[in-house]
Amino acid sequence: MSVGWLRACALVVLGLFSVTALAKDKTAIVIGGGLSGLTAAYELQNKGWQVTLLEAKPSLGGRSGMATSEWIGNDKTQPVLNKYVSTFKLSTTPAPEFVRTPGYLIDGEYFSAADLTTKQPATAEALKRYEKTRDDLARSIDDPQNPAATNTLHALDQINVSSWLDKQNLPATARQLINQDIRTHYDEPSRLSLLYFAQQSRVYRGVSDRDLRASRLVGGSPVLAQAFVKQLKTIKTNSPVSAITQDKDGVTVKVGSVGYQADYVVLAVPLRALNKIQLTPALDAQHLAAIKGTNYGWRDQIMLKFKTPVWESKARMSGEIYSNTGLGMLWIEPALKGGANVVINLSGDNARVMQAFGDKQMVDQVLIRLHAFYPQARGSFTGYEIRRYSTDPSTGGSYLAFGPGQISKYWRLWERPLQRIAFAGEHTDTLYPGTLEGALRTGQRAASQVEDLAAGKSFEPVKVGPAAATAAAAGAGAAVAAKKGNFFTNLFGGSDDDKKPEPVKAPEPAPAPAAPAPAPTPAPAPAPVEAPKPAAPVKAEPAKKAAVKPAAKKPAAKTEAKKAPAKPAAKKAEPAKKPAAKPAATTETKAQ
Repeated sequence: MSVGWLRACALVVLGLFSVTALAKDKTAIVIGGGLSGLTAAYELQNKGWQVTLLEAKPSLGGRSGMATSEWIGNDKTQPVLNKYVSTFKLSTTPAPEFVRTPGYLIDGEYFSAADLTTKQPATAEALKRYEKTRDDLARSIDDPQNPAATNTLHALDQINVSSWLDKQNLPATARQLINQDIRTHYDEPSRLSLLYFAQQSRVYRGVSDRDLRASRLVGGSPVLAQAFVKQLKTIKTNSPVSAITQDKDGVTVKVGSVGYQADYVVLAVPLRALNKIQLTPALDAQHLAAIKGTNYGWRDQIMLKFKTPVWESKARMSGEIYSNTGLGMLWIEPALKGGANVVINLSGDNARVMQAFGDKQMVDQVLIRLHAFYPQARGSFTGYEIRRYSTDPSTGGSYLAFGPGQISKYWRLWERPLQRIAFAGEHTDTLYPGTLEGALRTGQRAASQVEDLAAGKSFEPVKVGPAAATAAAAGAGAAVAAKKGNFFTNLFGGSDDDKKPEPVKAPEPAPAPAAPAPAPTPAPAPAPVEAPKPAAPVKAEPAKKAAVKPAAKKPAAKTEAKKAPAKPAAKKAEPAKKPAAKPAATTETKAQ
């Protein structure tokens, strides 16, 4: 009898213990259903957290684009992406050998890299010279995590890429192609910091196109997003967050008049979207300035659908084709149900100019151009899709593109948590912003930070640049000048670069690196997903909303003979996890 009594007591104790344990389950809310938010939610859930994901839109996937298949690198260049592709058993197709380098559409005629060497040697030579100069510039940065490690490098942040290019003496066609490459991956060269450009070029220095274009992800990034969605238990779509309140006991997140409570929050929304969320305590002046002041590239994407390919067969499977005649960067899609698609990226000032056009007008203008080169275009045309990332209120831009002086102010600002909030998304990754690899990396990091916060760890601010680089930078800036090479291709004839770029007095910097980080081609956001059960709502007063917007990229430049070893900054992330800073030959879908 005594044994039975003891056994009964033990069962009661165990029951009480399990109830107590359940009551202490760790809870987290992830705000934002792009790839970074999906990754954070997935990783936390796998570690035993109760996670609720809130997405403002009816669909998930964020800035996943329109491509039905997209290039992915191998394990060496994109280890995180490949890990998830393997985990979720997603289909990939090996890349044909001839598509591993970019193509060119010059005055309507298609050129491979080999064609260019034989048929337009002057243009080919100029592109090689530019790439070498860019590579030399990138070499001046010892640690891409700390690009402003010396006063001389710090000074490069005061120079724009356009003024550096002006010193390169590039022929018109080469300049147009280079300009289009930079626009596509970042923004107008006149709005891009030379330091950021150099830093991104440094990330991909020595990485071959073969490694960056190893295979295609069948179905594009939406397939990856949906794979994450299938694993998550609690998702709520159509749930725009208006306010986040932190206190010593936890966090309350408001969606309309309903509040969700948790121990911690992962804020994985585009940078500018943060303006739509009221934070208590409020962000400090530096963070608020970064939301409004960080430059983002402009991009509109148009997918034209045809019954059959109207372009040369050898361009059929090329990944990126750069045009000098107002067609931006073209992305040829594999055959789909007997048809053919081409995604046209209108970027920088080309995209800005087109904001006055409606969708149908924009498509007509592009078709006019394409038809001039390929007379079969109109007869084969069947329809179109458009994404206007720059004017989307939920993103406010395409990709992060640090402008002059912005690295000095905002570098790695969003990398550390603020009390109970960890940040994820393009603006929080220094190495591969705007790429699939970068999105996945930031989601993993945010999840890890939440666990660290729960364990009592504190995070110190990240130092930006050398200790006394401010005043010296001004003088150094003059000593680090720009190089020739004005990028100027306006959508339909002439961009800002056609005009003389604003004078930037600065001595000649060392050679500059090639085109920026790989800009992944967005894919259609995954179909709306009905969220499972939401975290138990707790009534709360409705709060004000703040705008959410995306981020951009950065340039970098050379220094005048001076090469001070850059102080290594906390090194993070494996080598080139994402294609993100190669000449005209890198492609990776941006997703957030």
